[in-house]
Amino acid sequence: MALDVARRLFTVDEYDRLIETGFFGPEERLELVDGEIITMSPIGARHAGCVARLMDLFIARLGPRALVWVQNPVVLGERQEFVPDITVLRRRDDYYTRLRPGPGDALLVIEVADTTLPFDRSVKVPRYAAAGVVEVWLVDLQRNLVLTYDTPRADGYASSRTARRGEHLNPVSFPEVGLAVEDLLGPPNVPLDDFR
Repeated sequence: MALDVARRLFTVDEYDRLIETGFFGPEERLELVDGEIITMSPIGARHAGCVARLMDLFIARLGPRALVWVQNPVVLGERQEFVPDITVLRRRDDYYTRLRPGPGDALLVIEVADTTLPFDRSVKVPRYAAAGVVEVWLVDLQRNLVLTYDTPRADGYASSRTARRGEHLNPVSFPEVGLAVEDLLGPPNVPLDDFR
C-alpha cells in the first residue's frame, strides 16, 4: 500500500516571517525552492575567495551603473527566493530596502559552484530562466570554466556557452565590459599543500 505524504510548501512571505521571528539560526544558509526550504552547502575558502574577487571585479568595472548584491536574496516568484553569490542589479536609490529585488531587477546572476554544480545547473538555472532573469553565469571551480546562459524562456535559456581560461565574456546588459575568464576564476587549482 502506497503512503501519500503531504508536504507543507511555503510562500516567500511565510518564509520571510520565519526568518524575521528568528526561527532559523543566524548562520543557517537557506533558500526557498518551489516552496521548500533548502539548506545550502557550506562555503569553503576557494568559494569565498572567488565571490570576493567577483565582487571587486564587478564593482570596479561597472561603477555606479549597477549595484553588486553579494549573497543576498532575490525573489523569483511566490515560492522562490534564491541567494545567488553575486547579483548585478539595476541601481535603485533605496538600495532595495523597501522592496527586495525580483527577476526584472537582476541584470546578471552569478553562482559559484565548487560542489553544487549539478544542483545549480538542473534546479536553479531553469528557475532563473522561467522567472525571466536576463543572464546567469555558473563559475565552475572544479573544472575551471564558466557556463553562461542568456535569452530566458519558460522552458530554459535559449543560449548557453562554455568559456575557458584565455577567453573573454561580456555581460548581455553591459556588452562593452569585457571580462577575462581567468579574472573570474582566479588562480588555477593549487593543491592545499602548496599553501603551507
